[in-house]
Amino acid sequence: MSDSIGKKIAAISIVLAGFCFVGAVYWVSVPAKTVGQGGDYIGYWAAGQQLAHRQNPYDVQAVMALERTEGFDHNQPSITPSPPAAWLLLLPLGWMGAKTGVVLWGMFSLASAALSLRLLWELQGKPRTLLYLFGFVFAPVIVCLVGGQLGIFFLLAVTLFFYLLDSHPFLAGAALLPCALKPHLFFALFVVLLLWAVHRQKFQPVLGFFAALAASAAITLAFDPQIWPQYLDMWRNGSVRERVTPTLSVAFRFLIDANAHWLEFVPALAATVWAVWYFWTRRDRWHWLDQGLVVLLASVMCAPYAWFTDESVLLAALMAAALRALNSRRALLVLALPAAAALIEVARAVDIKDHGYIWTTPAWLLAYIVSTRISGAAQTTTSNAPSTPAHTH
Repeated sequence: MSDSIGKKIAAISIVLAGFCFVGAVYWVSVPAKTVGQGGDYIGYWAAGQQLAHRQNPYDVQAVMALERTEGFDHNQPSITPSPPAAWLLLLPLGWMGAKTGVVLWGMFSLASAALSLRLLWELQGKPRTLLYLFGFVFAPVIVCLVGGQLGIFFLLAVTLFFYLLDSHPFLAGAALLPCALKPHLFFALFVVLLLWAVHRQKFQPVLGFFAALAASAAITLAFDPQIWPQYLDMWRNGSVRERVTPTLSVAFRFLIDANAHWLEFVPALAATVWAVWYFWTRRDRWHWLDQGLVVLLASVMCAPYAWFTDESVLLAALMAAALRALNSRRALLVLALPAAAALIEVARAVDIKDHGYIWTTPAWLLAYIVSTRISGAAQTTTSNAPSTPAHTH
């Protein structure tokens, strides 16, 4: 037993030393006055600064002034449009410099990706493979790490939810708090979670989520009592609404009426209605690591506002499918083809605002469905095959 504990301590020490080394290299390599050019992180940092100093985090001029001091050189400020309820997660950035924050943000993102992949591997029964390490080269994860976006934190939140649901259901629900930073990505998933809780009479995950949300909202209000009116004012000025993202919902809007922004919510509503039907017809055999992942894929695919980096959360579904498909090359190929295509697109430096990324979310959903069916059929064939007679010597 002591040898086992010693090995674990040694392994943890090595990992921590590696992270410290990477963090030190990152710190040295980042010039202080270019932090603002490193992606969306600067917007989160400026918002955290404003909130920590009891100022309006949605104030365009104040946020722009803060970002300019850190090398931000765009004409429009990077405003964080997330609702205030989950801003507790950004508040720590208000008590550190931009350079310190970007290093810690990057290291925490990397650690979140590593922990997510480890937990996904455990959830699939710890198969004897290193395939799960390929999650680090999933294109949305790479762009998310480089751009300082939130998608990897959503991945960790969803993975922790799956991992803790049976053993610690209250904590599983609380782990979903980061998803409240972009709740529009998870409309269908949240509705199904509520229906599942009612059907199974298991309310701990829902209570855990709302408890975490209420605590976060209360702390945020303590720093800025006017934050909700300020949030609504931000949406009224129209600057955020005018952002065009490469999603099916935006394409649907432009196909019918480019000026009717409400049309972007139609696919999300349709996905939610479908998810309700999908759950109800499978309610007695519902499994979150199977049908739940389909709902997650559909929910993100039909989101009214999303970026390629947000698709990092879908690695939970694709990695689960890949680890189930270890004995089926065809199933793995189905997953590998769109992943390789997206990686090539990123390698060619295609801007994530480009409409060329509109294909990715439906591709992930299709790849998951086809791959799981192929691997499921292969397992059925193997289990039904006659056993080979033992040789006698």
